[in-house]
This record gives sequence, structure tokens and C-alpha cells, in this order.
Amino acid sequence: MQETIFAPATAPGRAGIAVVRLSGPSVRPVLAAMAGTLPEPRRAVLRAVRDPATGDVLDRGLVLWFPEPGSFTGEDAGEFHLHGAPSVLAAVSRVLAGFAGVRPAEPGEFTRRAFDAGRLDLTAVEGLADLVAADTEAQRRQAMFALGGGLAAAFDGWRERLAAALAHTEAAIDFSDEELPGDLEARTAAGVADVLEEMRRARSESGRGEVVRSGFRVALVGAPNAGKSSLLNALAEREVAIVSDTAGTTRDVLEVRLDIGGHLVRILDMAGLREGGGPIEQEGMRRALAEAGGADLRLLMTAPDAGPPPAMPGLAVASKCDMRRGPGLNVSVRTGEGLDALVGEIAAAVRERTAGDVPASAVRARHARALGEACAALERFVAAGQADLAAEDLRLAVRALGRVTGRVDVEDLLDTVFRDFCIGK
Repeated sequence: MQETIFAPATAPGRAGIAVVRLSGPSVRPVLAAMAGTLPEPRRAVLRAVRDPATGDVLDRGLVLWFPEPGSFTGEDAGEFHLHGAPSVLAAVSRVLAGFAGVRPAEPGEFTRRAFDAGRLDLTAVEGLADLVAADTEAQRRQAMFALGGGLAAAFDGWRERLAAALAHTEAAIDFSDEELPGDLEARTAAGVADVLEEMRRARSESGRGEVVRSGFRVALVGAPNAGKSSLLNALAEREVAIVSDTAGTTRDVLEVRLDIGGHLVRILDMAGLREGGGPIEQEGMRRALAEAGGADLRLLMTAPDAGPPPAMPGLAVASKCDMRRGPGLNVSVRTGEGLDALVGEIAAAVRERTAGDVPASAVRARHARALGEACAALERFVAAGQADLAAEDLRLAVRALGRVTGRVDVEDLLDTVFRDFCIGK
């Protein structure tokens, strides 16, 4: 029999309310033992929560019971809504752990049980994780799209259409001597071509979904003393980086996360780029070039007392314009000139990169990989000269799409998917 698990579902620390969640076969007797009697399903009841071994009242709070299968996990579940004192949580957790077959939950274990019970598909699981971590409005919308079944609908729709094409292809093989509709092969090929075009479009948009989820990366690139660290502090409105006239102060990559226009923007300050320098500074410049190469936008910064930035695509920004104006967008962290215009340029670049009213149909790297595998199989289907080979390519495409939602062959993915969940979720 599966063990019963419990965990705080609210953040640690002092708070007005703390929620302790339980799930598993022992929920009913545990609730009855600690709250006196089992409350009615899905009805919050105010009870004294006791230690059944001593009769001591641990707290007074709300108790809820969700009988299987109508719970988040698909099994019996319960909740204590208590005062948020650490001592209350510690006492309740100690008592719960004393019941036979009851133990603290691992990170993501509640959601893992919901997946195993068929309450959530794998894209909804990922959407839930993204929703818990969402900092911006765009991230919230994208996470809700996945949690609400939007991603699953797209992948399952492609999979069902390809499964129908596979059935028609296999029928043409198995009943080649029978009279089948004359246009069956042509209709099947046309249907597969439509799916292939839709999946190619979704794959091309996968970068948009990943930028919303992980953040739009803006790299501050320039020579030492080009004003990169001062600009980082000004955008962050706090002292993040050390500012000094001494060249080479910044050695590692510093990051500030901002909400610009409802999107997560990650501003990266890095080592100044120049010839020479010691081993540590050289390593800093190597990391700077690597980060700049992978950035969504590079701000190529110049200043009156600094050398030119490296030759690479980006937005020219002339800092310290209160001393002397330069080419590109002029800014001064001392007077504030140009800062609003610079934020506007960043916001415009983010909008261009994430354009689209409907959230992307591929958000994570594994979604894009599955689409790539499926597209490659369908391209082979189109080029295949033998019906049996064409059928195998369709099977491979159907299987690749099924892995995204968790319909087939995902055991090796599950530990990775649930690894970063918080405890109690």
C-alpha cells in the first residue's frame, strides 16, 4: 500500500496562515484522530487539532477532507489550515510523522501522484511548476496556458491526426488486394503535410516561449570603464555592482532580474573587454564573450574615457553623456538622461522577440526536441517510396509527440521534471 505523505504547502516563516497538506490511504484515520471526527467532504470545519497520544491541543484551525478520486492527487487528501507560527508547524509535523505509514513528502511528490493518477499530463505538470515560479504577467499567462491544457491540446491534436494517417497507411498495406477509396493515399499525404507545416511553425516559435519562461537576456558589453556597472545599478535602482575608476573591477557575470512591460528581463553586467590583463581578468573576459554571444540583446557601450566595444550586432549606447555625447543612444546615470528611452528600447526588443497573442505551443527545450524528431520522421514519410517504411516513420512521429504529454515512454524524464518542485506541491 502506498504511504501517506504530508508537507507544508505554504512558505516557511512566520505568517498569519500555514497550510499542511496530506495525501494517501491514511488521511481519513489521521484527520479523525487529530480533529475529532472526519469533516464533510470539501467543507472547511473549525476544529481543535490535537496530539492523539496526549490530548494536547496543538492549534485551532480549519480542517478539510477531499475523498478520492475527487482530489488533486486522485487519492484521499486532507488539509490543516493553521496559524503560521513555526512552533505550530513543527508540532503538527511531529505528530503526523508519528502515525504508521505516514511520512514527509519529497519535492514535487503531490504533483507526481496527480500525474500518476492521470489528473495532469506532463505539460500541465510543467505549467504548474512555471506558475509557482512566475514573476511576470507574461510568465503567468504562459504557465496558465500549459496548466489549462493548451499545450496538451496542440500535441494531442497532432498525435491523433497522425494516428489516423497511420491507420490509413497500414490499411493500404494490409488490404492492398481490397478495393479501398482511390484517393485514400492522396488524402493521407495531404493530411500529414498539413500537420508537418503546423509543427514546423510551432518549432520555430519555441524560442519565443523559452524567452518568456526563462527571461530576455540583455548583455552590457564594452571596454573597462564604459559605464556598464553604473548602468546596471541605475536600472536595478540599487547597488548591485562595485563601481570604480580602476579598470577590471568586474570579473564575474552579475545579473539583475527586472519586470519590463510584463516580461522578465535579465540584465547581465560583465568584465570589460580589452587586450591584456591577468589570468583572472582573462577568464572574466572569456565568460563575458560567452554570455554576450548567447544574449537576446547586446548593449554596446562606449564612454569618453573608455575604448570602443567589440564589433558585434547590438544597440549602441553612449554612457556618461553629461561629460560628452557619443554615437547611439546617449544616457547618463548621473542626470538620468536617456534611461527611460533605453528601457523603452529594451521593451520594444522584448515585444518583437515574444510577439504573438497566443502562447507558444512549445515552451521547453524538450518540447522543441520532440517536435524536431517528429518533423524529421514526417519528412521521411513524405520522401518514402515504400508503404511499410512510411508507416514506421508515422509511428516514430506519433511516439515523439506522445512523450511530450507523457502518453508514452517517459519514465526517464519524470525525475528531471519533478526535481525542481517545491516541497508541498
